[in-house]
Amino acid sequence: MKKGIIILGSANSNGETRKVASFVADKLNYPIIDLKTKNISEFDYEFKNRNDDFHPLIEEIVRNYNVIIFATPVYWYSMSGIMKTFVDRISDCLKIEKETGRKLRGLEIAVISCGSDKVLKDGFHMPLIETAKYLGMHYISDVHCWVENGTIPISVQNKLNKFITSIE
Repeated sequence: MKKGIIILGSANSNGETRKVASFVADKLNYPIIDLKTKNISEFDYEFKNRNDDFHPLIEEIVRNYNVIIFATPVYWYSMSGIMKTFVDRISDCLKIEKETGRKLRGLEIAVISCGSDKVLKDGFHMPLIETAKYLGMHYISDVHCWVENGTIPISVQNKLNKFITSIE
């Protein structure tokens, strides 16, 4: 089995996206990193934010995992702001943390999105697909989910199980 991690990028650490991410984490035995618990600043062209939590986190990820699952709620038809900030900071790995950036090559990424709509608008995954291509990573799968009355519907569980199979 591949060794992976789930990056949770939600404003609500215990919300619906966490519920879905936990479903996947339990089946794959992947840890979840909650970005809300980290101090990660926006990208800075002068790299004055070197002492926040991003660099140690991305170094831990590239050192220990070969699959990264991004779990994000759908906010205004795109990934959450906290997730976008994390993805933006990967630019650091191209400029000042080049050794870490080189280790991103060959890693696999997948995406879990969670929203109130049952269908995602076209283009939602494009930023992560293109980021993976640019960095030499492999975009392997994605799944869109929703929660009804506090539970994951059977139809969504079935989708998640197919997603999990695509990761294994």
